[in-house]
Amino acid sequence: MSTGSMEQLYQQVILDHAKFPHGKGLGVAGDADLHTGESHQVNPTCGDEVTLQVDVSDDGIVRAVRWDGQGCSISQASVSVLHDLVVGNPLATVDQIGGTFRALMQTRGAGLDDDAEDTLGDATAFTGVAKYPARIKCALLGWAALTDALIKTGARENS
Repeated sequence: MSTGSMEQLYQQVILDHAKFPHGKGLGVAGDADLHTGESHQVNPTCGDEVTLQVDVSDDGIVRAVRWDGQGCSISQASVSVLHDLVVGNPLATVDQIGGTFRALMQTRGAGLDDDAEDTLGDATAFTGVAKYPARIKCALLGWAALTDALIKTGARENS
C-alpha cells in the first residue's frame, strides 16, 4: 500500500471510532468483587475531556472500561481504541500496550516496528498524529485517564 492510501485508511479508522465509539457510557461495575477506579482528564489547550472508569479483577485482569467525553475526533477515537486494546488483558499487558502507544506518539510520524504495530492494532492509525505535537496530547488523553484510574483501583498483579 502506498503512503497516501495508508494515511487514508488510518484517517478512516479514526473517524469510524469517533463516530461509533466502543465502550462509551459511564456506569457502575457489574460485579462487587471488581476493583473500580475513575479518572477525569482535561486537555486545557483544546478543551478535550474524558472521564474513564476501569474495573480490574483480583487476578489483575482489566474486565471493563467505560468512558464518556467530548472533544476532537482524535481524543474520542483514541479512547475507543484503548477500550478495545485493554479489556480482557492482564495489567502487565495493559502497561506494555500503553507504553507502546506512548512510544508511537514520540516517533514524529515514523511509526514503530511490525511487532509494536501488531501490539497496537487499530491504534497504529494514530501514527500520523505524532507528526503534530499539538495533537499528541489529544491522542494521549484517554491513556492518561486509564493510568490514573488504574492507580485508583488499588489492584495489583499477583505475580
